Amino acid sequence: MEITSNLVLLAREPMRPRFSDDRVGYFEIGHLYFNDEQQKAEERAFINRWRLEPKPEDVERYKKGELVEPQKPIELWIDPATPPVWVPYIKKGIVEWQEAFEAAGFKNAIVAREVTPDDREFDIDDVRYSVVTYAASEMANAMGPSVIDPRSGEIIEADIIWWHNVMSILHAWIRLQTGAVDPAARGNTLPTEVMGNAVRFVSSHELGHSLGLKHNFGASYSVPVDSLRSKSYTATNGTASSIMDYARFNYVAQPEDGITQLTPKIGTYDKHAINWGYRWLDVQDPHEELPTLNAWLREHENDPEYWYGEQSREGIDPRSQSEDLSNDAVLASTYGLKNLRRIIPHVTDWTSEEGKLQYEGGRLLMAIVFQWLAYADHVKTNVGGFYLNNVVAGHDIDRYVPVPADYQRKSVKYLIDEVFTTPEWLFGAKAWDKAYAQRSSPVGQMEYAPYNFARELQYKTYYELLADQRLVRMYEVEARQGRGAKTYTPEQMMDDITRAVFIRPGGRSLSIWERMSQKNYVDALIVSSNLTMVKTTKLGSTLRDHAHDGRGCACSLMQDAPELSLEPLPRPEEIGLRTARNYDMMQRVSETTSAKRAEMRRLLTVVQGRFQSGDQATRNHYRDLELRLKEALRML
Repeated sequence: MEITSNLVLLAREPMRPRFSDDRVGYFEIGHLYFNDEQQKAEERAFINRWRLEPKPEDVERYKKGELVEPQKPIELWIDPATPPVWVPYIKKGIVEWQEAFEAAGFKNAIVAREVTPDDREFDIDDVRYSVVTYAASEMANAMGPSVIDPRSGEIIEADIIWWHNVMSILHAWIRLQTGAVDPAARGNTLPTEVMGNAVRFVSSHELGHSLGLKHNFGASYSVPVDSLRSKSYTATNGTASSIMDYARFNYVAQPEDGITQLTPKIGTYDKHAINWGYRWLDVQDPHEELPTLNAWLREHENDPEYWYGEQSREGIDPRSQSEDLSNDAVLASTYGLKNLRRIIPHVTDWTSEEGKLQYEGGRLLMAIVFQWLAYADHVKTNVGGFYLNNVVAGHDIDRYVPVPADYQRKSVKYLIDEVFTTPEWLFGAKAWDKAYAQRSSPVGQMEYAPYNFARELQYKTYYELLADQRLVRMYEVEARQGRGAKTYTPEQMMDDITRAVFIRPGGRSLSIWERMSQKNYVDALIVSSNLTMVKTTKLGSTLRDHAHDGRGCACSLMQDAPELSLEPLPRPEEIGLRTARNYDMMQRVSETTSAKRAEMRRLLTVVQGRFQSGDQATRNHYRDLELRLKEALRML
């Protein structure tokens, strides 16, 4: 094993820093200002960026709006070990950012270089070289770390690391999300041009991180569904206003649309963010440029293409989600499901190879199942969701804006129709006859049988929809707005589910899928209610007290799995999170358990009226539910 160490002599005069702003997504480093007149230290953060400055002789031209070359451009070197076939695509992903830097007034600001025999000093581990590093590894990932001068936020060196098997993920995404519209995306091996375009997209995204940019998970929300089905729009704009979103590939496009541009591109937000962070201003102190920076942001504050949606694990703002597309999750997911229905009959013929077992078919089947689940997750976030806005003086917008009640109802209907009514087109497909859904694990290949897999994932959706944090947010809206047309309450949501899952089937014999859905719904109500009241037990009290006494992490993991050991959540800066919201406190005295127990009492009445209904399996099912409900309600 070899270890390389680098010592860097920082410039005597640090780069002039630029203060961060929550309305645009840059990685940052904290800084405190002290002076004798203060009553409180000034808390600031410097954005991470390269030192791009016009040459002294070009300053006046630059101020007039002419494009000039920077004193020192950003240079990215291509690892000589990179397979030659992918080098042109990686270089294209790098130089695409030049368009964004031109928006900031610089031409030839970023350069992609290949190592030649004349570059005798080149060393991939030398901190003087920023390198797109290729790693021949089975790991399937890519990343863009950097080295920062803490005095200013200047990026001294950055690397993009891509592991060979990242292409396995790209292949899975491409076949799954575009196979219905692109015949070239269907095979076990993709054409070089198709995979190369995906490599370009990944290298461009990771370079964005190396330029200082965080993920912008709100960029895909700026694009209406109709635009994603427009050949002219997607050819010009791609699938999102930023390549820094996880917008992936266009799963909304239908075969009849003729779409050919299926990936994100350097977009409006990227140019806006680079201009905001990199445009040089002739000031001596970063405080002096604050009015200008604010004016640039205020100019576009009502344009969704310029909006920054931070990455968050909270799942509160449905505009900022991973792997989603468009400003209408229900409609986009409906189109996505149409494409999955087109793909699943072809799982076997797309993946079969002479003399090989059906592992590829199992992997594609697994990908289809998880894409179906992803669509449900995208829709579910709207229920109890809030649009979270960064409010500044003079901007007439509220900080917390509830998702409209009608759209929440629409979202629950989607979940009822596509998840709680078990999709037999998926879990009853003939593809399962040839291979179960399959994925790799540390102990080998894991296969998942359709009935049990459907039961597990459907339960997950029920449980997360009934989570106390979500219901408390719905009660927040009721507390602010009262009950009425603009409010969708937990009681109304559970009534919608009960009517569809229990009332609608009536007294006939139930299929195994219908019995499964009813059991999942009842169990999710029972378990989530019991967990809310866990502090009334000695063990629950011990766990909760430890979580909130300052020695442990007061995090929502305790709501999800009380048997887990307490462990700290990732630091906010690791995931781009600036502000968290607390909906966990004192849930046992909120309205959530009252509503759930009321629904359980209602369900008890329903099942008791059906003891003589249907076939033997159905009658057994209802008797079982009666016992479960009575036990949960302490009626036994």
